[in-house]
Amino acid sequence: MDFKNFHHYSVVFNLKTCNNAGMIFRPYLIFIMIFLFSLLNIYAEETETEPEAEEEIRIEIAEAKTADSSAQSSSVISAAEAEAYLGSEYNRGNYNTGKIMLSAGIELKEFVFFKGGLALNQNTIGTDIDSFFSARFSPFTKKYLSPLSFSASYIYNGILDLDVHTHSILPFISYMTDRAGASVGISLRFTSFFGEEPQFESILSFYVYFNFIKTESFILGAGCGTFDDFNARNMAALWLNLNATIKINKLLSIYSKLEWMQSGLDGLTATFYGISFKGGVKFSW
Repeated sequence: MDFKNFHHYSVVFNLKTCNNAGMIFRPYLIFIMIFLFSLLNIYAEETETEPEAEEEIRIEIAEAKTADSSAQSSSVISAAEAEAYLGSEYNRGNYNTGKIMLSAGIELKEFVFFKGGLALNQNTIGTDIDSFFSARFSPFTKKYLSPLSFSASYIYNGILDLDVHTHSILPFISYMTDRAGASVGISLRFTSFFGEEPQFESILSFYVYFNFIKTESFILGAGCGTFDDFNARNMAALWLNLNATIKINKLLSIYSKLEWMQSGLDGLTATFYGISFKGGVKFSW
């Protein structure tokens, strides 16, 4: 074979081979370029959406924290109540004619219960104002100790027209169940007559009760003692009462109390006998 012709054939063969290889690899190159271009687009979209996704995640976390905190704050209040009563009273001391009483209470974590109230009493002498604020602590969870509680109450009784003011601080301990209970404590009382210097007394105070009938919708019971929410009297100031509660639903109850009293005027020693009746509604949730 002639070398020149061989060289010519070789060049032609190489050119054809390269052209054929180029024709073969050209689709693969196009495919690789398209693939790389797609990857670049996907990466660009992900980098653009990452901040939005992170922002959505942050919003969801913030909303979850807010819901959790609100649930925790609402769980702090375990119970609440509000009461409104109208009453009528007659006694030989000051001939009371009418009384209105308002009170409200709130329980936190089933451990401490705060309660306060205000009462206005109109009689032949003038206007009486009674108020109180109390706190009850129930630190025990065991079944036989859970009814045991410790309380402290501040009570104000004022006869405005006679300028008589009584301030009582009453710490007491109670054991209360659905059927029966008792409370006993010491009343630390400061009484001021007609603008004079206040006089101090420490008086043993107690109250006991027993429910004859106790169902989910009706309670009938009796009580006896020397103090209640609005008053802390002398040892001789014994009160006897018959009370009834009708529960309309989970929220509303109707309450009534018939009371017989042996007492004197607030801070005085004059003995009188009297009778009173009060009734009203109680909202609890």
